Amino acid sequence: MHRSNSNRLTSRATARSATFPFSFTPIGAAVGLLLFAGHAAAQNAAEPPAAAASEATADVQRLDQVVVRSRNRIERVQDVPLSVSVVTSRDLERELALDIGAITKRAANVERNSGNSRTYSLSIRGVGKVGQTESQDTSVGVIQDGVNLAYAPLSSFDFYDVESVEVARGPQGTLLGKNSTMGVVVINTRKPSFTPDASWSVTLGQRNTVISQLAGGGPVIDDLLAWRGAVSVNKGGGYYQNAYNPDQTYYDRDRVAGRLQFLFTPTPDFSARAVLERQPKAGEYYNGLTFRTQVPARYADGGLTSANNNLNIQNKLNRAWFAESGRFDYADYLNPNSIDLDNQRPLMTSTQGASLELKWNLGSHDLTSITAYRDYHFHARNDEGTPYDISLNGGGKVDAYRQQSQELRLASKQGGFVDYQVGALFFRNIVDVGQQGYSNAWGSDAGAWFASNLQYNALDVNGSGRALLVDSLDGVVKRQAQFVKNKSLGLYGQADWHFTERTTLTTGVRFTREDRRNSADSLIVDYGKGGQWLNPVTLDGIPLGGFNSVAFNNTTYSAANPNAGTAGNLTGSNSAAQIALANRVAQKYFGVADYNNLTQQQKAQVAAAKAIRQGQYGRLWALTESPAFRKTQPGLNISPSYKLNDDQTTYLALQYGEKGAVAQIVNGTPRQADPEKVTSLEWGLKSALLNKTLFVNFDIFQSNVRGYQQSVSVPEVPGSATQVTYTGNADKVVIRGLEVDGAYTGWRNITVRFSGAYNEAKYKSFTNSPTPAEYETAGVLDQSGNFLSGASRVLFNLGAEYRLPVFGDKVFHTSFNAAFKGRFNSDNNLSQYAYINSRVLADASIGIGRADGKFDVNLIVKNVFDDRTPQAVTWNSITPGDQRWIGIQFSGKL
Repeated sequence: MHRSNSNRLTSRATARSATFPFSFTPIGAAVGLLLFAGHAAAQNAAEPPAAAASEATADVQRLDQVVVRSRNRIERVQDVPLSVSVVTSRDLERELALDIGAITKRAANVERNSGNSRTYSLSIRGVGKVGQTESQDTSVGVIQDGVNLAYAPLSSFDFYDVESVEVARGPQGTLLGKNSTMGVVVINTRKPSFTPDASWSVTLGQRNTVISQLAGGGPVIDDLLAWRGAVSVNKGGGYYQNAYNPDQTYYDRDRVAGRLQFLFTPTPDFSARAVLERQPKAGEYYNGLTFRTQVPARYADGGLTSANNNLNIQNKLNRAWFAESGRFDYADYLNPNSIDLDNQRPLMTSTQGASLELKWNLGSHDLTSITAYRDYHFHARNDEGTPYDISLNGGGKVDAYRQQSQELRLASKQGGFVDYQVGALFFRNIVDVGQQGYSNAWGSDAGAWFASNLQYNALDVNGSGRALLVDSLDGVVKRQAQFVKNKSLGLYGQADWHFTERTTLTTGVRFTREDRRNSADSLIVDYGKGGQWLNPVTLDGIPLGGFNSVAFNNTTYSAANPNAGTAGNLTGSNSAAQIALANRVAQKYFGVADYNNLTQQQKAQVAAAKAIRQGQYGRLWALTESPAFRKTQPGLNISPSYKLNDDQTTYLALQYGEKGAVAQIVNGTPRQADPEKVTSLEWGLKSALLNKTLFVNFDIFQSNVRGYQQSVSVPEVPGSATQVTYTGNADKVVIRGLEVDGAYTGWRNITVRFSGAYNEAKYKSFTNSPTPAEYETAGVLDQSGNFLSGASRVLFNLGAEYRLPVFGDKVFHTSFNAAFKGRFNSDNNLSQYAYINSRVLADASIGIGRADGKFDVNLIVKNVFDDRTPQAVTWNSITPGDQRWIGIQFSGKL
């Protein structure tokens, strides 16, 4: 006989798959399905058969029993003195919510901020959208099956074979995992069971999309060894096509992932669960999709933008170097339907992980050990926005992210005067941005693109000048390497003191010892076709091997008289080797053996090429170590709760948490962002009303953040007019608001879920914010009193499902989910051009299937209203949103 266990949950998957050879727009199928369902409903208005009725109302029966594991034990969500939302597997499966962005559209007051898999972030209560820094902890933690995904990119992949998702708001860490200052998203996948099961699904959709999932498992040896496996394949074309290479479509999907688990139960008091996960390396086009817009005529501080060579794209494209090709002009550059990129590469990512969970029943206590490993790889190569050979392999690369963790937890059995848990977490991670790290590389057209008007006019007059224009940057590679190493040891404990049957006091404390280090360099690793001949002698103290000559600038060169002035003349400080180098330059480009015999115009051309190159080198520095950050950081939780009656519980929660400092190197100088410290006070009421058909959880909160980690601007050295921008601290942030989370089942065969929030997330004191891009002069602004980037006042989610028995053993079902987000600013520096208007993103489905789940067909529409509100806006660009997508899903149980 097979043994079942409440902790060994059977599963049902949703789905995704490989390639599909034709485009698919199932509008006809949708109409037919609607007509068929309507006819079936009319024929089955009588009392439904018992089996179908049970299936159709299954969710209604379970709502009062929805449980969470956010506190390391199974508890009814209505009994937890914490602002927490639960998203069930059915909520996710019915409209193919697979990634973290789709998941957060179904929970209260949590959002995925825009960005690729490495640069995105999560926010709770409007807090968490920051510029990505490799050494910075997230404000919102993510935990999958008890393992912290402590690096935001680890949660950028699809989640499949999911049982439930929980969102706990406020500082966390006195119960499990790492400390997080704004909350945590807990993802629970289905575990192995001794009850055999298997499920599958295949979805065919627009833009050659095929999405498949297969999951199942059961006993290998009865009562001793069970297994579970899950495979997910998600492939399809994107919304926007690259004219330069029509095979490249942006916002495409190319994901294959698998998970294998084994559960070993040699005795009733011990179990071991081993998990292996892998998503092999694959490429998707997420970077590079930017619609360009006309730069305003003037900067916010008054200057003419046309005077800025780097902003005057029209002037660049009008240069003969580009205009004579007829390939691409300024109208094409501004045309959102003319994406034409020659050197865009897919964003390559991969991850794999393993964990071992051991559980012992010690009689009066339970002991849990979780040992885990996870890694991540990222490689992005981006184009500058034209079909010309300008940016060559520019982008970022994480050679390796690796984390190892060991967690031990001891929990008392529930039922006494005090229930308690204590634990320890050792966590270590590295981010290795190595020899191919953040890089800039330049192509054969880069010199003509980045040259100032004066430099370009000096060079584009003859063959020698044009050769110098090419060699000024062609093949040059600049690399910034970084190595981050963090270790932490956290000790935590939490106790529930049951003073009466109705009164409980929850207390928790945490101490985390952080040890954080960083080292970085910024070097030229390839001098390109021009070699070191066109280098300066040194830059920022880094020897580059060039020769000394008079620099090219407006005062030393005259376009009207190129043979006047001193630009390019050798100075008296050159060694014999440097003079020989200058002579080789004269020979290579002009056929003259002695550099001093060049004409003044020729010398000025050499100086112009050198100036173009040096202008792109930026800041350089040798390997530099940051001082280590070592500190013990506390966390606290005090939460009294009181059951007013069997259906209503009220609570008050005082929570405190910190996240570690940011150790970093900025322009070769160590700069540290101090720890972020959050104190949160929350009052809540959890209610079951109308004979337990209406569930409403409500809370009001205020969080005070000291040292909010985000971009700041300060003088590069004390008293300097030159500003440097880096991840630092805003003095004070205040977040206050209210949240509601609930469900209604009072209508027959209908389940409605809703959640919403009103937030005011503002800087209380932030006097050193960097100026946005529309300012000509880099400086600081006082943003005190303004809303945080990414923070909306109002967010609301509404979902509903209707299930009606038809044809005896069949069930007709339809559902939708709508997520509303109010107006917000998408720029970390709060540009006046970066506001995004309110939007509603809605998904819907309609289908019919067997009541026992053996087979189901479902039409799914994502972004029903085709809302194309941008993801982000700057003063000269737009990152577009998704378009509507339609697909048909076939699924069942084996």
